[in-house]
Parts: sequence; structure tokens; C-alpha cells
Amino acid sequence: MASLRSITVNVDYNDISERISYFLQNFKSNAQLDEYDMDMDEEAVYSDPNKGKYMNILQKVADRKQSMILIELDDIDTFENTRSDLVDIVLENTHRYVEIFSSCIDAIMPEPTIDINYKDDVLDVILNQRRIRNEARLQEAGSDAEKDMFPPQLTRRYFIYFKPPRNRFRPDPISLAVRDVRGAHLGKLITVRGIVTRVSDVKPALAVNAYTCDKCGSEVFQEVKSRQFTPITQCPSSTCRKNESKGQLFMATRASKFLPFQDVKIQEMADQVPIGHIPRTLTVHLTGEVVRAVSPGDVVDISGIFLPMPYTGFKALRAGLLTDTYLEAQYVYQHKKQYDAMERNADMTIKIEELRRQGNVYDKLAMSIAPEIYGHDDVKKALLLLLIGGVTKETGDGMKIRGDINVCLMGDPGVAKSQLLKYISKVAPRGVYTTGRGSSGVGLTAAVMRDPVTDEMVLEGGALVLADNGICCIDEFDKMDDSDRTAIHEVMEQQTISISKAGINTTLNARTSILAAANPLYGRYNPRISPVENINLPAALLSRFDILFLILDTPDRDSDERLASHVAYVHMHSRHPDMEFEPLEPNMIREYISRAREKRPVVPKEVSDYIVGAYVQMRQQQKRDEGSKRQFSHTSPRTLLAVLRMAQALARLRFDDKVIFGDVDEALRLMEASKASLYDKSVDSELLDSTSASKIYKIIRDLANSDGERFISRWPMRTIRDRVLGKGFTDDQLQECIAEYSALGVWQTYRDNTRLAFINADGSDEELMGEPDSDIDMDE
Repeated sequence: MASLRSITVNVDYNDISERISYFLQNFKSNAQLDEYDMDMDEEAVYSDPNKGKYMNILQKVADRKQSMILIELDDIDTFENTRSDLVDIVLENTHRYVEIFSSCIDAIMPEPTIDINYKDDVLDVILNQRRIRNEARLQEAGSDAEKDMFPPQLTRRYFIYFKPPRNRFRPDPISLAVRDVRGAHLGKLITVRGIVTRVSDVKPALAVNAYTCDKCGSEVFQEVKSRQFTPITQCPSSTCRKNESKGQLFMATRASKFLPFQDVKIQEMADQVPIGHIPRTLTVHLTGEVVRAVSPGDVVDISGIFLPMPYTGFKALRAGLLTDTYLEAQYVYQHKKQYDAMERNADMTIKIEELRRQGNVYDKLAMSIAPEIYGHDDVKKALLLLLIGGVTKETGDGMKIRGDINVCLMGDPGVAKSQLLKYISKVAPRGVYTTGRGSSGVGLTAAVMRDPVTDEMVLEGGALVLADNGICCIDEFDKMDDSDRTAIHEVMEQQTISISKAGINTTLNARTSILAAANPLYGRYNPRISPVENINLPAALLSRFDILFLILDTPDRDSDERLASHVAYVHMHSRHPDMEFEPLEPNMIREYISRAREKRPVVPKEVSDYIVGAYVQMRQQQKRDEGSKRQFSHTSPRTLLAVLRMAQALARLRFDDKVIFGDVDEALRLMEASKASLYDKSVDSELLDSTSASKIYKIIRDLANSDGERFISRWPMRTIRDRVLGKGFTDDQLQECIAEYSALGVWQTYRDNTRLAFINADGSDEELMGEPDSDIDMDE
């Protein structure tokens, strides 16, 4: 029988090891040094500018201040600019070069500058004691018999990872879809893009098993390099072999080495799946320092080594010659970071300050949301407040009051509800988009699955759990089955999901804002029946929405012409038409919102009284609407909380720590605007006076009634002007309103137009020009 033909691969590993060692010892980059040491003020003493970047890192590793060594392949490319084949060699056979880099690091590791103390890891203390003991024995015996007592894996107190190169082809590394990963990629460093669907708990994985002999007392170490191993039972030491005692080995857990291990499943993105196929998944193994780098719902690029994994146990008998594959993670890049995890950028800080200095931030941010969609200004403002959110409070006894804002868009077909939902799900750092018919109750909350690694029953989160600390966009909300819709009730108010299935009784967090879009009962809004009958959602669910926009598609020549021109422009040029200002980029919006969410505004006493008065008026209006069958939605105490949440979001938008009257007025105005399209101007002109003068009069009248207990008839013009201009009106419109109502005898101005007084407000205007109004002239 002929022997297999051997192939000689001309790779000089000694030369490569020398190049690697030279690179690690001599590479210097001040900018990257600053980056590494930016958040380590207390460890700045370990950064020596005379040393290279990686030698500083190795010094921290030797001093047990750091355990992660990230080798950036861009650094090798920069260092070896004339001979850059080393990067290609590492990319082609990454699994082999992890060990080569580790050997080089072991050889050049500097001596520690800090002694071992009781605060260090147990394994560090044991290894240090054994090294001292071995050195003493070597000096006494003069032999190298016990020199190699420890396997290298045990003495390495670091984890080495590779960061893929970015400057070779384009700024971002080429990322593959799961279905594009082929057998040719085995052993190579590849980058896969997907959404994280399941993350296991972090468990210890055995790397080096330590044994102690009961006869000779020798220590034996066994490196574990596969998923299964057979423990050693007989002592292999020279003493036991000489005496033929066959000593029995016992595991020494304290001397063994365990690595943190996490099993992660990533799934293809929706835009990567061909038509008619289902998304594929890939198993990713996170070990060492990269564990806990992802959570369910994250959109990530994971760079790692693609490796085969033979089946074990009964699976191997059933699978035959087949093997499974997995990705050994090296570097994780988050596409959309959580608001609190965003890195502060100096350039972005300057842009945000410039934006605030220009003023009118509220309108600019709102207009930058989906600029390709025409109109819907008030809807976009409500969506901006949804992104910012209110302040979540927790009382002393553990009761939580949610701060997330829930919005429902109810409207005729073709008013771009779904497009708004898609845009919000992309702008939000954590957005999940789903539809009513395409979601089951279990798919929204959580399903009980069997974990393939541990074979335990575990919960796999649904859309609402994946959107934790984010936004869940539910389209076609009215098409959802009632049994599935009940799963949302608890989430919308308590922000938890209670599960009692398969012996698992638990409560999952679902701190998410709900953005729902629905059509009226008959597909289009029927003006012949009341709004409540058109909406056709349960009152228990409707009250959980902070604001419900009813968007009707009524024919109007001017607005239809503008809309058609806008849509035609977008189709011709594939971008939005020119606007008064350049809309902000989604990254800029995200950054601004992340800084706004750091504020926790409070409600002062006078603003609280004003909100109470406004809520009482809303309840009275609901009572009148019930009699005339014009009731739009139920005004409940939840409505009061909705006004507070939106007012706090507006205060956050201004980077303010206090809620002011203008915030409350804008929240109330949005609630009025949400049902403005209900009123037909030709029929309900007496119900809705749309002139600017009447709107300004109502603002001033509400200001006079803001005390709640008495009507304040005299006001400084400065306070009135601030309130009116804050609502978006101009100074000219204010002057026209004052002149018009002065002619009608409602009020008059005095003191060179610096004061305004209502005539006969309290039955007598004799004190108008008499007493000084020091107690009345109050600032906002």
C-alpha cells in the first residue's frame, strides 16, 4: 500500500517569529498610546513614551493591570510598509498565528514591577509560589528536570485578539452575510454581520486541568483543547513510574485554569436574505475579555476565526461524518451603540453646541426625521419626543413610573405611517420592526427553548425583549389578533413581561417605547360615525398610548399639489427637496439625543399647579364631548402622566433641568394637534378657529388662568411675548392680536405698551391705573 504523498510548505516560522517580536518591541504610535491610556488615569504611570505601544501594554499585563492584548493588523501594515505580507499571512491562517504571537509575547514579556499581594487572583499567587519553588530546586539540583512544569496556557495571564485591518480596501472591513461564509474561509479571520438573537450565560470553560497524586504528591497538568476530554487517572510522574506505585490522581480545582465562555447566535439581517428564503444563523463563541460584549437585539460586525466543530456524544452517531461550524470571536463592532455607551467625540460636541447656538433646535430635529416624507410636522415632533423619552422614576417602596413615551399613528392608507416607523426603527440605537399579522403573542414576548449547549430549558426573547431600552415599532396594529394584543398591555404600562411556562416563573424587562401604526375600522376613516367607533381599539389599550395621532387623507387642492410635487422630486433625484436648512444626519440626531437623555428635569411647584388646571379642563372637555358623541379618546389619569412625560422630554431637548410653562403648553398643543384633522373646517368652523389672532388670544387667556384659584388680569408684555414667541408665533402676529382685541374692548395696554390688562376681568377696572402692580408683574 503506497504511503500518502507529503507536501512541504515553505514557511519559515523562525523568521516570522522574529518579525513579530521586532514589531511588538518597536512599534510606536503616540495617537494610539493616548487612546489606550485615555480612560486609565490611575494607570498612566505604566505608559512610558520611550517604549512602544505594545510594550506598554505588556508591562500592564505583567503587572496584572490588564489582561487583554488587542493586536491591530493595521499597525503591522503601517510598521512593515515595504514588506506587508505578514498581515496577509495572519489573515489566511489566524488560528495558527494566535499561538505564534502568544509564544513571542511569552519570550519578550517584561518583569513585573508590582509584587504579588493578597488582592491578586488565586491562580497568580499559586503560580508565583511555584515559580519561586522551582527556581530554588533548580539551583539546588542544577538540573532542568522540572523547568517545564507548567504548560504555557496556564502561565499566560492574558487573552490575545486580532483586530481586522481597515485601511486596505475601504474605511470599513468587508463584512459577509452568514450565507456567504464558505469552506474556503476555514481557519481565516473573517467579519460577519448580523443581529444577535440569543446570548447564553457566561460560564467557566476548562482550559487547563490540574491534578494531584495521592502517592508522590506530584502535580500534573492537562491542557484541554477540545469540547470533550478524558481525565487522566494514573500519575505519569517519574517517582510513581520508578516505584510502580500507580498513584491515583485527584482534580485540584484551585490550580486549574478556567476561561469565561459565552455562546451567541447571530442571524442574517433582513436585507441579506434572498426572496423566499429564511434567515440563517451562525454560532459564535466568545471567550475571555470579549464576553458580555453583545446583547440580544444588537446589530454587530463580529470578526473571528471560522472553525469546524465535530459533533460529540449521541449527536456524532446520528450526524455521521458531518460537523458543525462556529466563529471564534476576536473583535466585536457595534453598529448602533446604546445611548449611554456612546463615546464622546470632540467634533460632534462642537457641532451640537453650534446647533444649540443657532436656536430653534426643536423644529430642526423634528424636520430632520424622515425628510423625504412630506409634511406631518406635528407627528415628527411627537416621534422626536418618543426618541428622547421622559424620566423613569422609582419610588422608595420599589414602584416604578415609566418614562418611555408610547405613540399610536391611526390614519388612512397612504399617509406614510409605515415609512415613519421604518425610519424610527433605523435611527433608534435599538429598534425592532414587526407587523401585527406577522407576530404572535409568543413572538412578541418570549418563547421557551432548549439550550443546545447546556440542554436546559431557557427563555428566548421576542420582539419586545429584543427592543429593551429601545423602540418597538408595530405596523398593522389593527390586524393583530386580540389574544396576541393582550401580550402588549403589561409591557406598555409596567414595562415587564411575566412568564409562567415549563416550570419557569420569571419577569423579563421590556423597558421599551411602543410605536404603533393602524388603520381605522373600515380601512378608511368614516366621518359619519364617532371617532371612538372608527378607532376600534379597546379602551384599556388606548389609554396606555401617551398620544394618538389621527391622520386623515382629505382632498385639498393646494396641499395635494405640494405633496405630489414633493413625491415626484424624491423619485426623480432619489433625495429630499432642498429645504431651508440641511437636515441633520441620523448619527447627529442620535448623538444629540444621547446627550439630552443625560438630563433628569424636575417639575417646579408653579408648573405642577398649571398642569393640574389643564388636566381638569381636559376632563371637562371630555364630558362635553361624550354628550355630543365627539369623544376622541378617554381622558384618564394616564393622560396627565403623558403630559408630564412629554413636557420632561421637551425640557431634556433644551438640556434643561427644569420643566417650564412652555414645555407643558407644547405638550398640550401636540395633544390638540393629534386630533386636529378630525375637524372639517367647513362644518366645524365654530369649533376650531384657526386664525393666528384667536390662537394667541387663547394662549394669553390660559396664562391669565394659570394660577388656578384666581384670574390675574394684569400682565407684563415681556412675559406675554416670551410665552407667545415660544409657541412659534412672530412679534407681528402678537401686535395684530393685541390691536384686534383692544378694538373689541377685551383688553388694553398701558405704561408705554409694557403692560396689558383685561377690562372688567373681575367686575371692575378701576384699579387698572391706580395701584402699582408689583404683586402681579411676575416673570415666567
